[in-house]
Amino acid sequence: MNCPRCKHEDTAVVDSRIAEEGRAIRRRRECPKCNHRFTTFERQELNNLIVVKRDGTREPYSRSKIERGIWIACTKRPVTQENIDSLLDKLEEKWGGNKGEVGSATIGNDVMKALHKIDKVAYIRFASVHREFKDVEEFKEELGKLFR
Repeated sequence: MNCPRCKHEDTAVVDSRIAEEGRAIRRRRECPKCNHRFTTFERQELNNLIVVKRDGTREPYSRSKIERGIWIACTKRPVTQENIDSLLDKLEEKWGGNKGEVGSATIGNDVMKALHKIDKVAYIRFASVHREFKDVEEFKEELGKLFR
């Protein structure tokens, strides 16, 4: 693992711990050249998971792509990285059992349900993109569902 500060190619693992309820390993590393300490995580790669898009095309699953969309919805909201990591860990576990393929609609709906439990504003923001609201009336209708 390269040092993020000086780019030295050989860093040492100082400590390893199980994280994220056994779904990841957290490693503390130290660079022997500049003594910078940093943390890395090892997670099971879902490289065999394929996302089936609305138009029928397929692409490899990307956690970072979904996480980026969630963070956009959570901008200036009281949502932590731990909240998002936990949300994604649980959803990835669910999607991983779908015989190697999962629809983008399923991903979007599952993320919306999870965000609804965490933060209603983030939920509405994410839903407005995922559901592609055409006008203000569709947006108002979805807001109305929150208050029922």
